Formats: sequence, structure tokens, C-alpha cells
Amino acid sequence: MTSTLSVSSAAQDLQALKKAWRSLTATSCPTQYNFHMHSVCSDGQLTPTEIVDQAIAIGLQGLALTDHHTVSGYYQAQAYLDSQRRHGLQSLPHLWTGIEINGILLETTIHILAYGFEPDHPALVDYRQQLIPGGDRAAAAAIIEAIHAAGGLAVLAHPARYRRPATELIPAAAALGIDGVEAYYAYENPKPWVPSPKHTEIVTHLGRDHNLWLTCGTDTHGRNLQHRL
Repeated sequence: MTSTLSVSSAAQDLQALKKAWRSLTATSCPTQYNFHMHSVCSDGQLTPTEIVDQAIAIGLQGLALTDHHTVSGYYQAQAYLDSQRRHGLQSLPHLWTGIEINGILLETTIHILAYGFEPDHPALVDYRQQLIPGGDRAAAAAIIEAIHAAGGLAVLAHPARYRRPATELIPAAAALGIDGVEAYYAYENPKPWVPSPKHTEIVTHLGRDHNLWLTCGTDTHGRNLQHRL
């Protein structure tokens, strides 16, 4: 839960983020932490306020709103958390900045999640315009560099969902300096949500081999933070 730090300061607290990631297991999501979700600000169905309300109701300890190519939802969620705090609500979840960016790696379209960055940093201006980047800006190396310049951490989203296998993409991303991989992910959209065992084993093994953080998320696009759709 957030401490006496302001929400905006807490949103960029990488030490707290790493502490949360260090504690993750296959059962941490979706009731303790959730680092992948979308609002109406990109292609989701929940408003940022509804996301925060659900996070509070679930009892999440921490989350990140990772809309595609925009941080407008993050600002709305942050403002709502600030208002809840001013009204004396206790046990609020820790909100980190987040965004999901389309990129190219090994000639394959991939998604890179960014966390804990300065949301208005100029290094990310090309990636928060609600447009898919093109040209050199779309290269995974350029995206990772921009995230790091903005003070954030870069994570390869759902590594087993792409045209190239995770066994190729994760080492390539690690070589470019990516910080983590989304290890705990439900590829078949099961209900109740549970990470896919086969892919989890492969991705966690590769992530540990390359000294990467292992993250989790539901990739919610629908009306329930505990499911993808």
C-alpha cells in the first residue's frame, strides 16, 4: 500500500516496484498485484476511476494502468487516488506509471510495457501520442532506451503471444537491455484467471537465465480486472 509519499512520487518509486516484483509468484495476480490493464483511454472498457475502484474492492496492493501509447488514464487514476486519500480512505493500492508500446524485435511486432517512468519526460513524447510509432522509433532498442531515459523499467509483454517464440525473443530483448518479462500471464483467458502453466515455466526459466524481473498482469480490456476480456 502507498505510504506517506504523494501518489505522483510513489508512481515513480522503482525501489518499491522492485520489492513488489521480487515478491511475485504465480498466485500474486489478480488479487495482490496487477501490472497490465487497459482503460477507455486506449482499448479498454473501464474508466480509470472504475479501475481504481475495482482495485480497492479486490484489495490490490499495487497496480499499473498500461494503456496503449498514452498516459492520460494514469493521470486520471492518480487524481482519483489523491481525492480518495484526501477524503481519508485507508488501504489504497500503490499506483505506478505505466504504458504499453508497440515495437519491432527480430522483425516481429511486440509490445513493451514501461513502469515507474516520469510520465511527461521528453524521451517518451513519441510514444504517448496515441499513435503506433514507426521507423527507427519502433525499434525495440529505441523504445527501451527511451524508457530508461525517462527513469523507468522496460518489460516484454506476454512473450508467448508473438509470431517468433519466446525462446528467441527473450534473449534478444535481454541483449538490448530490457529489464523484465511478463512471466505470469493467462494466454487462454481462463475463468478464474490463472497463468498458463506451460508458458509460465518457459518464460520464468528464460527470465531467470537472463537476470530479468518476472512480472504479472491480466491484460484486462473488459469490465473485470480479474479477467482479460
